[in-house]
Amino acid sequence: MRKQYLFIFLALIVAHTSQAQGKTTRIGYIDMEYILENVSDYKEAKSQLELKAQKWKQEIEAKKIEINTLKESLKAEKALLTKELIDERETEIKFLEDEMLGYQEKQFGANGNLMRQKQALAKPIQDQVFTAVQDIAEAKNYDFVFDKSSDLTMLFSNKRFDISDQVLRVLNRTDKREQLTKKQLKDQEVKENLENAIDENPAMADRQKALDDKKAAREKLIADRKLEQEAKKKEYEDRRNAIAAEREAKKSGTVSETAKTSSTTAKPAATGTTTGTTGTDSTAKPAAATGTETTTDPPVLTKAEERQKLYEERKKELEERRKKILEEREAAKKAKEAETQKPNTTNN
Repeated sequence: MRKQYLFIFLALIVAHTSQAQGKTTRIGYIDMEYILENVSDYKEAKSQLELKAQKWKQEIEAKKIEINTLKESLKAEKALLTKELIDERETEIKFLEDEMLGYQEKQFGANGNLMRQKQALAKPIQDQVFTAVQDIAEAKNYDFVFDKSSDLTMLFSNKRFDISDQVLRVLNRTDKREQLTKKQLKDQEVKENLENAIDENPAMADRQKALDDKKAAREKLIADRKLEQEAKKKEYEDRRNAIAAEREAKKSGTVSETAKTSSTTAKPAATGTTTGTTGTDSTAKPAAATGTETTTDPPVLTKAEERQKLYEERKKELEERRKKILEEREAAKKAKEAETQKPNTTNN
């Protein structure tokens, strides 16, 4: 602890000396744990290591269960066993306990397999992080870069001095460099420079956020208008299809009713013709004998057929009236001629 405070004290002295000489001291820090958790290779290897650790824990638990079973068995049978058998079983139990503790220390101890594999897993990435930190420090003129997750005690750290995201971008750029073309690399560098500038300048970050919000709002407005237009278009299409379907239904319904009516009217006509040729007397006798009347429902007529029927009835009525008028005129004419002929015969 004294070494840590001494290191901080020396850093403050150096910073004060630099300020006294008119030079601005730039300080940054990284969070190694945050960087490691965001590296895909490290996460995959860590998950595999956790599976191994889980398997080791299960083996230790199985040994504990076995030891507890032996202890319970010895406790239950102790009154029936001799001293030599009791000592033998206790020795066996102690041997198993020592073996279990040794296995636990071997896997999970300070220098156990888990700790060594964690260090071996993190070391290559830590080396890459140190290289990236040096490159960033030289490019951005940082005087000090600390590790927040190390033993160094940091009582307060401002987020704008955190360069962990910059380190992650450098690591990701190194991994993807072989897969990108020159144009893509150039675009990636421009994007990273903009992100680095935003990280270093909070005011620029606020402006960029405002621009992003405006862009998102504009895109949302365009999307809403597009959805509204599509909804109106769909409504128009549905309405047009409904009208067309209604017309088609009316048309098909009229045709089917006409065909049905013609077929129903044709049957009684054929029946009447047949009965007319064979004779009415033969059909009238069974009806008179049974005393029942056979009634048939009148056929259902359409509007066109009703209009045709009314037209025929009116035409027939007019013909009868015309005939009647002609007959009356003919009768009046004959009566007049008879009256004129009667005086002539009288004079003669």
